[in-house]
Amino acid sequence: MGNYFRLKENNTDFKTEVIAGITTFLATMYIIVVNPAIISNTGMPFGGVLTATVLVCAFSSVMMGIYAKNPIVLAPGMGLNAFFTYSVVIGMGVKWEVALGAVFWSGIIFILLSVFNVRTSILKAIPKQIRYAVAAGIGFFITLIGFANAKFIVANPATIIGFGKIDAVTVTFIAGLFITSILVAKRFKGALISGIIITTVLAVPIGRLWGDATSLFGTAKLVSWKGLCAAPDFSLLFKMELVDSLSLSIWPVIFAFLFTDMFDSLSTFIGIAEAADLVDSEGEPRNVKQSLIVDSISTTISGLLGTSAGTSYIESATGIEEGGRTGLTAVVAGLLFLPFMFFSPVLSLVPSIATAPALVLVGVFMMKPIIKINWTKFDDAIPAFFALILIPATYSITQGIIWGFLSWTVIKIAVGKKNEVTPMLVAIDLFAVAALFV
Repeated sequence: MGNYFRLKENNTDFKTEVIAGITTFLATMYIIVVNPAIISNTGMPFGGVLTATVLVCAFSSVMMGIYAKNPIVLAPGMGLNAFFTYSVVIGMGVKWEVALGAVFWSGIIFILLSVFNVRTSILKAIPKQIRYAVAAGIGFFITLIGFANAKFIVANPATIIGFGKIDAVTVTFIAGLFITSILVAKRFKGALISGIIITTVLAVPIGRLWGDATSLFGTAKLVSWKGLCAAPDFSLLFKMELVDSLSLSIWPVIFAFLFTDMFDSLSTFIGIAEAADLVDSEGEPRNVKQSLIVDSISTTISGLLGTSAGTSYIESATGIEEGGRTGLTAVVAGLLFLPFMFFSPVLSLVPSIATAPALVLVGVFMMKPIIKINWTKFDDAIPAFFALILIPATYSITQGIIWGFLSWTVIKIAVGKKNEVTPMLVAIDLFAVAALFV
């Protein structure tokens, strides 16, 4: 095992990789509950979506670890599940069986683009200044998600966003954040996973001693026991409509899935690789072709199993910060999903505010590439800044990278530096503009 994953070459060991895998799993496992909660609004059975979610997470992550040998976990994308539910099924009135078929066909296109190195060419066409900005922007995005999950930052009609309020939930989050920060500052091994466990314990009294407190999962109690076992529901397997999903009216949906998933996964992959220095001798993300093929397959099997498209997860950065550097991290995290087909109620013991401190601190870890941006060269700095700031501001990695691309192309051409705009980047720009109107 050590030789296969090249643990010594990556300056890691079995124990470190296992801890990193557990940490990534704990930061990502909220998707097991949240994804079904969103997609079940289409009329699909909650239990069936939960089973599909677990299988996609497990299979895709293990495949990423074994085949691509990268410490990156895959799961149904949060933005993609919202688009699937509220835009396609509810908004457009598309049957969920047809929507699953659209997910499947977008995955098939992903695979073709990946096998023939088109996605790799796209990756190499992204300017390095934009890559650095995307990495930092994802860091801000993760931090924003963490603060929002803890209700520390909330929507405010007057100021767009604002401070929540001091109550039992935010006090518990702040305590967990400070404890986790101290552990990280002391370079305590397993700091993030320890912080998650400690915050979970601190959250036990909430909703019991201090009245109603709504969590990310919409329950009155942040920590509650709902039993131990639940039989897996396989009712959604192979329920997609393959023929109807190829009708002309559905192609814009396939295109939207294709574009959003592709750039979400590309930008996430770039961000994690840059922040963790998971690059090859040429400065490109490690095993990029294999990783993108796995990402493509994850999307395809998502349609087969009964959920929205799978994609690389930014929360993988939590395990990488714990020292995970090889595919063994992804394998450990992936395998940890499987028991929750049977023990899903146990997830209620880990509320969103328990993983929130880890997400906030990951933003700190992912700021490293920001110093590589040439802030004194404005034709580099302006597009990079747009990409960096628009990822958290629009709550969309895709929007950040789209406007980073477009502004880079326009500014470079305007200042007479056409040589820094490749034909592939121009093609990406046209693709991006089309996606804005889908």
